[in-house]
Amino acid sequence: MPVPGRMDRRSVLRVLAGTGAVTAAGQWLSSPASLAAAPAAPAGVPGHSARPPDQVIAADVRSEFLRAWNAYQRLAFGRDELLPLSGAGSDFFADGHPVGLTIVEALDTLYLMELDDDLERAVRWCEQNLSFDIDADFQVFETIIRMVGGLLSGFHATGRKSLLRLATDLADRLLPAFTGSPTGAPYRFVNLRTGAVSGVENVLAEIGTNVAEFGDLTRLTGDPKYLQASKRAFRAAVDRRSALDLVGTSLNVETGAWVNQTATIDPPVDSFFEYLFDGFDLLGDRELLSWYQLLTAAILRHEQETVDGRLWFRRVNMNTGAPVARRTSELTAFYAGLLGQSGHFRLGAAFHDSWTAVTARYPLIPEGFDYSTFTATGPGNQLRPEYVDAAFNLWLVSGREIYRDRAYDYYQRVKRTCAVRNGYTIATDVTTTPVTLGDLTSAYWFSENMKYYYLMFAASPRFDYRDNYLSTEGNVLRGLRRP
Repeated sequence: MPVPGRMDRRSVLRVLAGTGAVTAAGQWLSSPASLAAAPAAPAGVPGHSARPPDQVIAADVRSEFLRAWNAYQRLAFGRDELLPLSGAGSDFFADGHPVGLTIVEALDTLYLMELDDDLERAVRWCEQNLSFDIDADFQVFETIIRMVGGLLSGFHATGRKSLLRLATDLADRLLPAFTGSPTGAPYRFVNLRTGAVSGVENVLAEIGTNVAEFGDLTRLTGDPKYLQASKRAFRAAVDRRSALDLVGTSLNVETGAWVNQTATIDPPVDSFFEYLFDGFDLLGDRELLSWYQLLTAAILRHEQETVDGRLWFRRVNMNTGAPVARRTSELTAFYAGLLGQSGHFRLGAAFHDSWTAVTARYPLIPEGFDYSTFTATGPGNQLRPEYVDAAFNLWLVSGREIYRDRAYDYYQRVKRTCAVRNGYTIATDVTTTPVTLGDLTSAYWFSENMKYYYLMFAASPRFDYRDNYLSTEGNVLRGLRRP
């Protein structure tokens, strides 16, 4: 398999235009003057509002990030995550085996925010302390998107080959989950020391969310085995789609039989679709694009519906298309940005409107939500980034200020509800007044949330706003500018 070539944003748009998928709103990168005015916000949805100057917002975001980062350095440096109320650290992958998850997640954010002394300390910690010779089972999906991806974006930011070597070593330890599978769909867990695999039943997000990181490794190392493993994993699911071109929720990776035949864009499937498109966006792989378009057409045909004037996506049986549920998750808000990126801007904008309407009911979007009753089914909020991630991507595609308005509004909400002495913490119940808080700064907060806010307002000289790629974990694998 040849090493894939570079696929910049203009090339993506040209190919999508050839498929008839790109709307006029998707053409703005080539012709900024053609931008239409932002549409009026739907009734009950926060719309255009006065904001402080961009540089003021960016400085505040940087200051808040640094406040939390300093708390992590002071209280939990080297541990995976910060417990800001307890003033301690915790392990994410395996108890007693920290791998500095927050440090790795923060690398390219530190670079973009020009916190160069902090970045140097973080890189040195990785070089001096990170070893993946660990006799413990690590979740393959989380390890790839967070650790491998974080190390790769750190390499792109700094050019430090030590980070690339660490990413390659870790990926090699994860590969038995793929190569040892009869179908190619990976097992859920692998022992990093022994290569022993476990977790025969796996969900689609965990099966398919690896092509960006593994594809980037293939480009950087010239070794095709990483991309080959990712493509084989995707094919294991796509080839087992139903006659309706729908895929289910989970597979037995040894037999290839569907364990759960519910078709959904919700977790634990969500990023499976994201990475089909991302494999095209980042790598120029047109086979992945064709699979994405095939499955997306089926989703739009069988899953989209309008309830009380708002666009949502129901869960259906993959074989019959019969509705199964109208529950969704905050994580599903990402799909608005994916639709916008992949040539379905009007649908993406409408879906983001639907999630914005939820913010009129709750101070933060709850983890679980029933859109048929417009009520929370999971009252917490784990400092989730997906709503703002979608706003960021819709803004990059269209340039419309409404998405920066919404991002700033949500940033203020998070500051009001989740800011604590040692940074920021999750909420366990957003339906109470005041919001009930937990005790965790999720490591992805350092990679995702604050990066999206910062990039939307900072006009960062270290980021290419016209030619970039951010992974599902917010890791920048294309678009970092270095002197």
